[in-house]
Amino acid sequence: MDFERARRNMIDSQVRPNRVTDIAVIDAMASVPRELFLPKARQGIAYVDEDIDLGEGRYMLEPMVFARMLQAAEIRPTDAVLDVACASGYSSVVIGRFAAAVVGLESNPDFAAAASKTMIDMNADNAVIVEGALADGYAKQAPYDVIFINGSIEVEPAGLLSQLGEGGRMVAVMKGVNGGAARVWEKHAGSITARTLFDAGVPLLKEFAKTEEFVF
Repeated sequence: MDFERARRNMIDSQVRPNRVTDIAVIDAMASVPRELFLPKARQGIAYVDEDIDLGEGRYMLEPMVFARMLQAAEIRPTDAVLDVACASGYSSVVIGRFAAAVVGLESNPDFAAAASKTMIDMNADNAVIVEGALADGYAKQAPYDVIFINGSIEVEPAGLLSQLGEGGRMVAVMKGVNGGAARVWEKHAGSITARTLFDAGVPLLKEFAKTEEFVF
């Protein structure tokens, strides 16, 4: 399979036509080979326009949704980014192409180990993978300018929002009754505000699911 051609087609048919105009995002996605973050047997579907199941509740987000979320995060070359549920590390490498530093957070030890190896193989010197509970974030390197969540959530993660620096942004898909919508949370003067960006349906991260309540 001609992966380079498939990557160009992804940009031309999935990313650019869907209101993604940020050159930094486009260039980063055009330069990172998605197939290297999948098992060899599944590399042929690396550029499909849907979420790719990686197993264990982790997904490689659909290119269009991923690109629009990155654009909404407004990542600057000086920003430090926490990449939550980074799984195989694809999102961390892409973000690292136009951010100052990236901490990829993954709770699954197998994914964390594989992603760390891939970082070394790809010379992603400004990205590091850490293992830990997703909802806890990674306070050691906080505050962050951007927190990016690879999946949908049902509850606002207070632990993550507390690790945003002043002017910081968190981007995720908030799951709702009628599907979901990408949202951005911003911190100004110590207060958090949120706004809806666009409709999006991506798989739920169980770590951010609502807990069942018993009615007596």
